[in-house]
Amino acid sequence: MSNTDWSQASFSTTAVRAGYQRTAEGEHSEALFATSSFVFDNAAQAADRFQNNAPGNIYSRFTNPTVRTFEQRLAALEGAQSCVATASGMSAIMATCVSLLQPGDELIASDGLFGSTAQFFNKYLTRMGNPVQFAAPDNIDQWREKITPRTRMLFVETPSNPLTKLVDIAALAELARQANARLVVDNCFCTPALQRPLEHGAHVVIHSATKFIDGQGRCVGGAVLGNKQDMGDEVFGFLRTAGPTMSAFNAWVFLKGLETLEIRMARHSESALSLARWLEQHPQVSRVYYPGLESHPQHQLCCRQQSDFGGIVSFEVVGGRTSAWRVIDSCNLLSITANLGDAKSTITHPATTTHGRLSDQQREAAGISGSLIRVAVGLESVVDIQADLQSGFDAITNL
Repeated sequence: MSNTDWSQASFSTTAVRAGYQRTAEGEHSEALFATSSFVFDNAAQAADRFQNNAPGNIYSRFTNPTVRTFEQRLAALEGAQSCVATASGMSAIMATCVSLLQPGDELIASDGLFGSTAQFFNKYLTRMGNPVQFAAPDNIDQWREKITPRTRMLFVETPSNPLTKLVDIAALAELARQANARLVVDNCFCTPALQRPLEHGAHVVIHSATKFIDGQGRCVGGAVLGNKQDMGDEVFGFLRTAGPTMSAFNAWVFLKGLETLEIRMARHSESALSLARWLEQHPQVSRVYYPGLESHPQHQLCCRQQSDFGGIVSFEVVGGRTSAWRVIDSCNLLSITANLGDAKSTITHPATTTHGRLSDQQREAAGISGSLIRVAVGLESVVDIQADLQSGFDAITNL
């Protein structure tokens, strides 16, 4: 099947096969091109490639066959015209904003963003001359009120980290169209296995490949996806010059992750829903945040724009930060780390880790309380995950 036929293939087939042209060696697994530079046949060929007059590899900062395979496969899975791989999820966000915004352009972002994203917007993007406002992801009227003639980008996480708030992508895309702005969606929590924002009207999709795309917590990387003009003329141009580059080895690892993405996301979602329902009935838990629960205020929206509910469950425990830390410290199976999307379940305290650099006022506005715990549900037995958390709840009871 040629590269032009992937729109007709199933997700699982595309995830295994798309984007790769076998070399003359006849390898079955994708080749890893561990090289910094590439050799030209002659000076004229080198000149043509450097001047973009001819296709071909130049230098692995911006042209590497392994990275290109990852880009083409992820683009096929997202239904995007083009993809630019980057060194991390945060560098993907930086590349998007720096390349697609002009000085003076305004950005509106959903509140409750991942802490580093909010920090980048508040501390660095504003310094570059781009005013930033924040709006509630679930209040479309608030977005409408904040748009000005200078608004050129709307940026959202859906579901959000860690409270799993959703954005109505289609409704916000219509607002962006009316404002002549781009809608950028961070699709980290869902991946294209569960959600394809471009199909709902988004213009750009961001990924932290570090998370579910990798799937085993091995490598750091990111990606930006969209149309050929935005990705080729702007985002790729920035990457070529500034160099937030994905390594060939990391791209090869992510390719292996994509092969199992669909079946992993199904298992993450199944176990997370089971865990969320168990937590919702637990006497030591005051609230559970998971869009798969019928009690989630955006459950119906989630059913419309996602094919499943994802692997992130957050919940508040009775007793504030003291109890939250006691639960976390009492777990033996769950790993205390802020990463997510791993085969191994992880647990963290967002207020003092992922969102720890925000001010108290910013955390309060985002709803990140001291009693909040986030669990990224891995591939272990959900019964064992529940038993591990129960040991933490028992520690609260025994205080």
